[in-house]
Amino acid sequence: MTGGSGWTFDSTTTSWYWSSFLNFQPDLNYHNPEVKKAMFDIIKYWLEKGVDGFRLDIFNAIYHDENFRNNPFSFKPIPDEKNPAGFFQKPSYTINHSLNFELAKELRVAIDSFTNPERFVVGEVFGGSHDIKKYLGNQDGLNLIFLFQTLDLKFNKKFFQQLIQDFEENFPNPYTPTWVFSNHDRKRSISRLDGDIEKAKILALIQLTSRGVPFIYQGEEIGMKQAKIKVDDAKDPLTQKYAAIPDFLIENFGDELIRDGCRTPMQWTDEVNAGFTANDVTPWLSVNPDKIDRNVVLQQSLKKSLLNVYKEILLLRKNSESLKTGDTELVSTKNKNMLIYNRSANDEMETIIINFGKKKLLIPEKYKGYKTVFSTNDLTNTKFILGSTGVILKKHQETMKP
Repeated sequence: MTGGSGWTFDSTTTSWYWSSFLNFQPDLNYHNPEVKKAMFDIIKYWLEKGVDGFRLDIFNAIYHDENFRNNPFSFKPIPDEKNPAGFFQKPSYTINHSLNFELAKELRVAIDSFTNPERFVVGEVFGGSHDIKKYLGNQDGLNLIFLFQTLDLKFNKKFFQQLIQDFEENFPNPYTPTWVFSNHDRKRSISRLDGDIEKAKILALIQLTSRGVPFIYQGEEIGMKQAKIKVDDAKDPLTQKYAAIPDFLIENFGDELIRDGCRTPMQWTDEVNAGFTANDVTPWLSVNPDKIDRNVVLQQSLKKSLLNVYKEILLLRKNSESLKTGDTELVSTKNKNMLIYNRSANDEMETIIINFGKKKLLIPEKYKGYKTVFSTNDLTNTKFILGSTGVILKKHQETMKP
C-alpha cells in the first residue's frame, strides 16, 4: 500500500513474510483459525476493560488471497480514497477481499455482545461507495466507516454541496456518514485553507451540523497548522522508506511522506512545550511555533475564537434533535457562493446558511421570520451574511405555531 514490494526476507527463519504497509509490520494470517481466535480474545479483553470501541486501521487489508496470486497490472500510479489501485497494480488480491466483509459482521457480533454502555467500531477502508457499504452490511457490519472524500476539501459551495448530495444518496438513513477534515496521515485542514481561522470556523459549522458523525482531530479545534519538519528530524518510518528522494522535495512537497507535520504535540499553553509535557523534557516531536497564538488557554479567553466556536456549535447540537439525528434538505440557490441546507426532526428545524465568498450576501427573503441562533462571527444581521461566514437560523416560536 506504500509502494515497492510487500515481501521481506527474514534471515532468522530463512522465510519470507508479507506486509501490507511497512516491512517491520508483518501481516497476520487470518486464514489461520488460531490467529483469528487470538485476535478476538484480545478484542474481548479490552471490551471487558471498558473501552468504548475500536478504530480499525486499514481494515480492508486484513485478508489476502490465500494462494498469494500476483495483483494484475494497472496504469494508475497513485492510489486515492475512492480507488485503491496504485503503484501500477490493481489490488484485486490484497485489498477488499470478500472475507474482510464477513469479518466485519463477525466483529459486530462481538461488539454487540457488550452493552451498558453500547460499544462501536469505525473502520478505515478505501474504495468506492459500493465496497464501503459492504463493510457496513445491512446494519450488521461495522458501525461507521471513515468517508475520506472530505479530506480532499476545496473551500467552495460546489464541493460541499456535492459532498452532502453524495452522502445523502449513498448513505441515507439508517446509514450514517462521517465527517473528517484532518487526521494523523494528512496535512492539517487549516493549512489547506492558508491558515484562515474564519474558513476553519465554517468547516466546524459544516462538520457539526451536517447529518453524520464528526471526527475532530486533536488540535483542529484551535487551528493548529502543519509543522515544518526536516527529513533529519522526522520520526515517521514512511519518510525513511523514501530516503532516496532528495530532502528538499520531501520537505516542500511531501506532506504525506513526512506525516509528523500533523502529529506535533497538542498546544494547551504558550509555554516551551505548550503544556503537553514538562518544560525541561524533550518531546518526541518538537512543538509547533504557532503555539503562541494557537493554544487552548488563549482561545478560551476570546469570545469568537475557533475553540469557542466549536464549543458553541457543540452545545447547540447537544440540545437539538434535528442537528443530531434529523433529515437533511439542500435548499436550491442560484448564488455560487451561498450554500443552504435544513436539518429537521419532528417539528424542529434549523437552517444553515454559509457564504463562501468574500462579499456580504443578502439572506433570502423566505427567512425573514427566522432568528439567528449562531454565527461564526459577532456581526449578526437578519438581512445579510458577511463573507467567509456561516449562520444557523431558526424560526421564532410564534411563527412555528399552527
